[in-house]
Amino acid sequence: MIQNKLDDIPVDLIEPNPDNPRIVFRQSEMDQLLVSIKKYGIQVPITLFRNKGKYILIDGERRWRTAKKLNLKTIPAIIQDKPDQLENLLMMFNIHSLREQWDLFTIANKLTTVIELLHSKNSSSPTETQISEYTGLSRSTIRRCKLLIELPNKYKDMILVELEKPKPKQKLTEDFFIEMESSLKTVKNNFPNLLTHSDNVRDNLIRKYQDGTINNVVHFRQIAKLATAPKNVSYSKKEAASALKDIFSKNKVSIEDVYKSTVGALYDEKKTLSTLKNALIHVENITQEDLFDNEIVSTLKKLHSAISKIIDGL
Repeated sequence: MIQNKLDDIPVDLIEPNPDNPRIVFRQSEMDQLLVSIKKYGIQVPITLFRNKGKYILIDGERRWRTAKKLNLKTIPAIIQDKPDQLENLLMMFNIHSLREQWDLFTIANKLTTVIELLHSKNSSSPTETQISEYTGLSRSTIRRCKLLIELPNKYKDMILVELEKPKPKQKLTEDFFIEMESSLKTVKNNFPNLLTHSDNVRDNLIRKYQDGTINNVVHFRQIAKLATAPKNVSYSKKEAASALKDIFSKNKVSIEDVYKSTVGALYDEKKTLSTLKNALIHVENITQEDLFDNEIVSTLKKLHSAISKIIDGL
């Protein structure tokens, strides 16, 4: 058994890991790493396992690629026992969860395999909590990845094209698709008939984002609020469906404009009422001991003055 031996390994004896989730190596990032290694050398050993006279990467493919480009003969490496496929993937996931995070699309691509292997190993589908414990990913990250996993292939191809670009130049980002899919999922749960041609809806929303009609991915959350308005505020299903159709159509209508002209004020009113009720609960629970605190007394006086002005104006 190999006990995590540290050694200098010939660069030419090392091969990429076929299960490596990472599929994008941005040139700008590789150039920065090359400058660093050229100046300071490789400060952190890569991690390998031996396989049929060769060494397979577990961690450090960027460092290995850079070493090859610099024509280095050897590279410092920690040699581990050969893992099975599940162990191989889980090691890579956990290494990166403690260090730099991969692109979510990278994680999503291999998460399905991890789930299938865990299912096979345990004879049952793993829960989100179990996936989190095995991979080191947060449950929110797992949920976000699942939204990307469920995308039709043509949209996955769009994400991959964007990921090849430097991050500041990416437009149709992972976050864009995650916010869009999350909102459409809410619509589907409440108005399934509006998404019988879901790709047409996606295409229209993408066009609107590209031409600036939708100028913030966070506005997709307003779609979810519209879809749930009949349950949360005084707004009919017929009105909500009409507003959503307007957003989903091929036009120049923005999410924000529709939201503000329909349920925006209703949600603001609900939020204000909720805030006032919470404030009332806190005020009613103030004790005599609290009144010795000058800051509390000062705030109560300001609150009383503000409320008096509002009531006098009624």
